[in-house]
Amino acid sequence: MIDDILLEAEEKMEKAIAVAREDFATLRTGRVNPAMFSKIVVDYYGAPTPLNQLASFHAADARMMLITPFDRNSINSVEKAIRDSDLGVNPATDGNVVRVVLPQLTEERRKEYIKVARHKAEEARVSIRNIRRQAKEALEKMKKDGEVGEDDVKRALTHLESVTHEQVEHVDEILKHKEEELLEV
Repeated sequence: MIDDILLEAEEKMEKAIAVAREDFATLRTGRVNPAMFSKIVVDYYGAPTPLNQLASFHAADARMMLITPFDRNSINSVEKAIRDSDLGVNPATDGNVVRVVLPQLTEERRKEYIKVARHKAEEARVSIRNIRRQAKEALEKMKKDGEVGEDDVKRALTHLESVTHEQVEHVDEILKHKEEELLEV
């Protein structure tokens, strides 16, 4: 029973880290990557559809992404969705391909992205701590109900703390890597 609670908490923490990784991937750095476009939703025949389901991506160089919609009729919708997104780019189309050229990042913009990255990291840490709190409450309830012994709960809480600490350190490593990537000119 204790093992189930600890295992579930650990799995949820790993999922929180996976979400943080996805969030960090959407942050723009000096280089273009398809993950930047993963959160963009296109109005495709009246249905909101993720851009990565409607098109293929090709990085022409470090700052230009070529987006080829599978359905040529959706090219204007794709262009509009990219323009309206928070990427701050102005896409151009030739009828077949949408070209997205990312402007050079300024020092000020890089600092803004670092703030956003730190905020996303803090959200991940809070999520991990909430998972720890829920698992701790479940363990305390089991102890109170007399289902398990006090020593077993203490051992489980120690393990839970070490797992939580590991996961928070993992988030910090991801943040550090993203900050280095953002500061790279």
